This record gives sequence, structure tokens and C-alpha cells, in this order.
Amino acid sequence: MADVVCLGEALIDFVADVSGVDLQDAPGFRKAPGGAPANVAVGVAKLGTSAAFLGKVGDDPFGKFLARTFADAGVDTTKVVYDDSAKTGLAFVSLMADGDRDFTFYRNPSADMLLTPDELPTDLLATCKVFHYGSITLIQEPSRSATLKAIEAAKQTGAIISYDPNLRLSLWPSEEAAREGMIEGLPYADFVKVAEEELEFMFGISDVADGIDKLHDMGVALVAVTAGPRGCAISDGERTIRHAGFTVGSEDTTGAGDGFVAAVLHHLVKTGKTRPLGSLPEEELQGLTRFANAVGALTTTRKGAIPALPTPDEVRAFLDKH
Repeated sequence: MADVVCLGEALIDFVADVSGVDLQDAPGFRKAPGGAPANVAVGVAKLGTSAAFLGKVGDDPFGKFLARTFADAGVDTTKVVYDDSAKTGLAFVSLMADGDRDFTFYRNPSADMLLTPDELPTDLLATCKVFHYGSITLIQEPSRSATLKAIEAAKQTGAIISYDPNLRLSLWPSEEAAREGMIEGLPYADFVKVAEEELEFMFGISDVADGIDKLHDMGVALVAVTAGPRGCAISDGERTIRHAGFTVGSEDTTGAGDGFVAAVLHHLVKTGKTRPLGSLPEEELQGLTRFANAVGALTTTRKGAIPALPTPDEVRAFLDKH
């Protein structure tokens, strides 16, 4: 059994082997394991908390590579489903000169889109302490129904529910569908991590404090708003703690948000938090904000999300220097 169960997409990122160009001008690519919920599972495991990944991949070399990579990082992959009728999803990624990432996805459909409610492992969902999901599996059926069923199953047995409304406009039928779908996933969650641009996209709110209030009004107990190199804000409904971020030599921002989420989920398990999440002592909230920011910052200092996700010793050493 695993303390943290993450459900969602696992795919291969083909990352441009040079930075500062868009996909059209990238001369070549290197293979890297990806998928936000899978990254979170690996991040949790590398921090020392047991984690499992639920999802569907193709019964192909890429799917087997993903499962092996996650397992090698300490993630329970025994419930990963292999589909012989659809391929593992692919994404081509390039870091452009302005720091933004250029994405193109190949999913027509990919195996992760085809996870069905009947393929969910009830034992893992009934025993986990935290269940985490993202917005990508809410885009279409049958993965949408599978995600909603998993949320309900985990919630019924008392698990803390965590959600990342990950904005990938090109995967949705329209901008409005993306907005509605991302918002749909919010009311189920006890903890939500959202980037500033995602907050503005969903609600048209540019003021972080107003956005935090909006999410609390929707029933989210613990809210984290990330702002890349400018740090983050975490609110428990009674107080909001802000951290200005850490100055690091950033190599690749892929997975930084997933590392941040992993740090929060690790903390919730380590400190024995249960539903319903209440307010945290101010000192604890300050420590959590600093810790999660450190994990996110460290994840940017190496190329690739999974190789860059840090261990506890690496986080401690980093915090000792900062």
C-alpha cells in the first residue's frame, strides 16, 4: 500500500537538446519520462514517502520505459495498466529564449486517455492517505469518469484530496472548455496548487490574494499559488505565508511545480494530517512554504523533471546554504 496515490497521464517528453529555440528550429530531441501526476509520485517517493502511480500507458517500449523509470525511483507501479490498442502519449518540448516552453502533443488517442473506471484498483484508493490528480484526465471520457470515481473512492475512506489544474490549452477542444474543465476539478480538493497564470485563466483574477479567497470560498482548505522564480504564497484560510523564492542557476523548469506539489504532499503525510484540513500553526506554514519552494527550485537546476527531483539530503543541504 502507498501513502500517496497519484492518478493521471504518463508520457514521453522529447525535449529539445538546445535551449532558446522553438520546436520548429530545434535540431534534435532527447527522450525523458514525463506527465505531471507521475512526476509528483516520483517526487514524493524520492523525499521518502511511499507513493503509487495509477494510469494507463501503451503496451509498447515507451510505456514499459515509463513504468520501469517510476519503479526505479521507488514508485509502486504494480497497478499501471498497459493498453495494446493505443500508444503511449508523446510530447515535444522546447525551452524558448523568453523562458516559456513550446509544447506539441501526440495523443490520437494516447493510452492515458483510455483509463476506465473499472480499471481502478480499489485497494490502493481505500488505503491511501493522500490522493492526487490533475486536470488532463478530466478532458475526455473515459479517463474523466475514472478520475472522478477515484476521487470519490479515496475521499470516502478519508484521504486528503490534492489537485493540480494544469493548463495545457492545446489539449482541450477550446479555451472555454479548458476553463470549465479545470474549474470542475476544484471543489473536490482539500489542497490545490495553481500557478498565477492558471489562476488568472480560470477566474480572470490577477490579484493573488483575491484568487486565494476565491479558492477558499470553493471549499479548498489549503491553497498554494506559485510564481516561478518569484516564489509562492500558501494559505490555510487563516493566514497567507509568502516566500520570495530562491536564486538558483536554472537549467530546466520542467517539473518544478510537480516537485513543489510533492513537497506539500510529503509534508501532509509526514505530519499526520487528515481530512478535513484545518489551519496550520504559523511556524509550520512558514516552514512548509520554504521547504516546497526549495524542492521546486532544486528541480530547475538539472535537466529533466525526474532526474532533477531532489532527495531529503539534497533539500537539507540546499536550505542550509540559503
